[in-house]
Amino acid sequence: MGNRILMYVDKSAIILVFLFLLSCASFCAAEDKKDEPVHLTKYLSVGVKVERLINSRTQYEFGTPIVPNSPNYAPVSRLVFPMDTWWGGLELRFNTPRFSVGGEFLANAVGDSSGLMKDYDWYYQTLTTYSESKCRLENSYRVTADADLEVADLVGLPGWLSLRPVVGFRYQKFKFMIHDGVQYDYEYGNLITPLPGDILSFRQEYFHYFAGLRSSADIGRHFGLSGLTFAIQADWAYVDGNNRDHHLLRGQRFTYDITNGYAWHVSAGLKKSLARNFFAGLRVDYTKIGTTGRHRWTEQEYGIDETWSNGVRVRSEQTGIGLTVEYRF
Repeated sequence: MGNRILMYVDKSAIILVFLFLLSCASFCAAEDKKDEPVHLTKYLSVGVKVERLINSRTQYEFGTPIVPNSPNYAPVSRLVFPMDTWWGGLELRFNTPRFSVGGEFLANAVGDSSGLMKDYDWYYQTLTTYSESKCRLENSYRVTADADLEVADLVGLPGWLSLRPVVGFRYQKFKFMIHDGVQYDYEYGNLITPLPGDILSFRQEYFHYFAGLRSSADIGRHFGLSGLTFAIQADWAYVDGNNRDHHLLRGQRFTYDITNGYAWHVSAGLKKSLARNFFAGLRVDYTKIGTTGRHRWTEQEYGIDETWSNGVRVRSEQTGIGLTVEYRF
């Protein structure tokens, strides 16, 4: 566990150092071009954001351990966790004509997801057990830090259009409490078993290291509306993931997945000036994550500690609609 944490810290540190050096280099270049003093707050903005996730989920699955002379198949189990909940947080950005550096922090609001957690189990590719349960998202966070550099003028684009390569880091932590469900056992005559109270505790983390392009356009000039802009971003990320599943009804039974893979993300939105220094923005985001890796199962009571990679897949799809009120100093 310690080595994995150091690995994530090292990668995050590289991203943050790169963003810092990019900021310093761009800011020093701006100072060289001007003799007048630079007021840092002139480029600072802060926003309050509310977002709703819809049709969003994270899930993991795995196959059987690879055993010589035994049949192997996948998946043997799949768990799907809904994330259709409300989030809120802050955005902070230092935005100059040549570059910007900023970040976003969002935390979940208290309450159950609007969907149900679904748990599937197969035996020789035949579904034997299925359950549906309520799902509460607790103490979950999404953090983004990024930097971009304006190149529109360097490639001859008009002044009302911006084009900026962007690099950054995203961290996502989703913590679920599964409770009050119903289980269906198909191999025993469709036996239905109620599962009252807390059933399962699950935590999923994703570490994204991304690069892409963002662009914005002053579209208000085409409609006679001052201060109306359209922005779009697309980026690709290398992703590290890890999770922990504790089946509360089975004592000290834990599973862990360590995975890596890729993600892509797109966002689009509108922003409009409201009054002096105040702006309102509406943005839609979509993120798709796909990773593979190793699955570990431990159960101290029975002396079990096994690890395998057959059929291990961790995936997530996230669609968010967010509203931001921003103040520019």
